[in-house]
Amino acid sequence: MNASDTSATMTPASTPFSTLIRTASHEAHTEAETSTFMSDLLGGRLGVEAYARYTEQLWFVYEALEADAERLAGDPVAGPFLRPELLRRAALERDLAHLRGPDWRATLSALPATRAYAERVAECAREWPGGYVAHHYTRYLGDLSGGQIIRGKAEQTWGFSRKGDGVRFYVFEGVSNPAAFKREYRELLDGVLADELERQRIVAECKRAFALNTGVFRELGEEFPLSA
Repeated sequence: MNASDTSATMTPASTPFSTLIRTASHEAHTEAETSTFMSDLLGGRLGVEAYARYTEQLWFVYEALEADAERLAGDPVAGPFLRPELLRRAALERDLAHLRGPDWRATLSALPATRAYAERVAECAREWPGGYVAHHYTRYLGDLSGGQIIRGKAEQTWGFSRKGDGVRFYVFEGVSNPAAFKREYRELLDGVLADELERQRIVAECKRAFALNTGVFRELGEEFPLSA
């Protein structure tokens, strides 16, 4: 069901939808943040190759998120969230060129978990704007928040120039006030065109998005195990 089909039967919720999403997905979010791979990466226990491999996986997810952005711009549910200052694919490609060299596409490969994640994002983009919003929220607001920790650690650990190539993915040059931007984004969530049942489905998709992301971290951890 398309969320836009249910807008006529919307009822006001007692809890803001943005709060509902954040609290309902908290456990799944925490599991992703505290994965072994991410803990080791942020702890400086992995090399730059692990960071580059992670960046490769992000490219597949953002390719799926942004490939249909122009078509979705006119959708009443997904359209309001499609802000050009959030787009990350071009920045990722600059980072990969820096990390892998100009022929980075020739060696690019997705882990099985990454393929599953990207395929689900692409499916939602094609068929379910409400589900697309769930993935948009979990990725882009995460980039604006926790992603900044990754950027700082990458600059500190591997000597990337501050906000330069290698960490451009995490630099939102078009967002001058991240805190205000995130407030505006949450207001968009609170006003999303969806009835109560559709909102529950979006929340469930948020949880699924975090689970898919955790799957990527799990496989990255298997690829980059720490020596005993």
